Amino acid sequence: MTWGKIPLCRLNFSTFDLVSSAPLAVEWGMPRIAGVSTITPPHAVSQSEISAFAAKLFGDTDRFRRLMPVFENAKVETRYFSKSLEWFQEFHTFTQMNDVYIETALSLSEAVVRKLADHCQVKTVDFDVIFLISTTGVSTPSLDARLSNRIQFQSHIKRVPIWGLGCAGGAAGIARAHDYLRAYPTHRALIVVVELCSLAFQRDDLSKSGIISAALFGDGAAACLMVGDDVPLTSSEHSRPSTLGSLSTIYPDTEEVMGWIVTTDGFKVQLSKDIPSIITSVVKRDVFEFLQSRELPIEQISHFIMHPGGAKVLDAYSEGLGIPADKLGNSAEVLRQYGNMSSATVYFVLERVLKQAPDQSGEYGLLASLGPGFSSEMVLLKWD
Repeated sequence: MTWGKIPLCRLNFSTFDLVSSAPLAVEWGMPRIAGVSTITPPHAVSQSEISAFAAKLFGDTDRFRRLMPVFENAKVETRYFSKSLEWFQEFHTFTQMNDVYIETALSLSEAVVRKLADHCQVKTVDFDVIFLISTTGVSTPSLDARLSNRIQFQSHIKRVPIWGLGCAGGAAGIARAHDYLRAYPTHRALIVVVELCSLAFQRDDLSKSGIISAALFGDGAAACLMVGDDVPLTSSEHSRPSTLGSLSTIYPDTEEVMGWIVTTDGFKVQLSKDIPSIITSVVKRDVFEFLQSRELPIEQISHFIMHPGGAKVLDAYSEGLGIPADKLGNSAEVLRQYGNMSSATVYFVLERVLKQAPDQSGEYGLLASLGPGFSSEMVLLKWD
């Protein structure tokens, strides 16, 4: 069926609500997630070591003693840093920290892309587009351009650097690759996500947000291969999920909920105590509207691939969506083992789900993350 010169393919007008403006489910194609790989920097540090380090660094003050329980309440046991704890004892300028960011981010990105290529049995010259997502440092040329001097990409590879989405960048990368591959069904999309949250640590920041970030954030990188409908699949890729659609939402007048405050010493984290209540209200509403646009009750979602922004965030998802806590077990386990690695974290959760559910024909998954703006990104998956 065609309308003018535009082919109409699998249109589901029944889910379009002119009154509520619910998203229209238009399926021009269903790109597939072919593989995910993750990596961390070499410095593994236990939460007890970090807690002791913070106590020594911040001193024996009433303010720090009141905030000390956040290290236990964070439900984090281990994190990975770009530098040793001893390095953080010294003052470093913004320039020095950003130089470390560029050097370490490139090394991790190169390693995880090569790991992904081996895992998916593809050559790096086969990638048609690269989405590179990061918010924890600044680089011009962008990291994807610098990476092209270390890895052999095709000379005409399309580059889409994405900066400033924070934790939401994880789901946004998959959502934007989905959009791209619907337009270019013969292409392979490479998503590279690298975040070095530890390099935003400021020794003199005794604010509540500063202490919470010291108890929560870590470093990590991930790479994901997505392929269009017309890319031949290997036998293993047939068991990978397709992306059915996405929903991006930005909430007005919420700029101060989450983000960076740029100071002369570097990035200073900004976090609001209202994040859990936002999840149980407006984010909850958007999740249900997104699923209803596909005529899916939440009971049909088998895999919840939620960015573990923190223990309270996962509790808010459980409460707001009415799902048992064990449905978020993979997110909680990633939080425990790695902390919050900003946009990279949801790929660690996705990797666990793909390993646990190699062939779950007919099952659905919801992948979601939140970030500055304040904003949310969601992607609906289906194993077919």
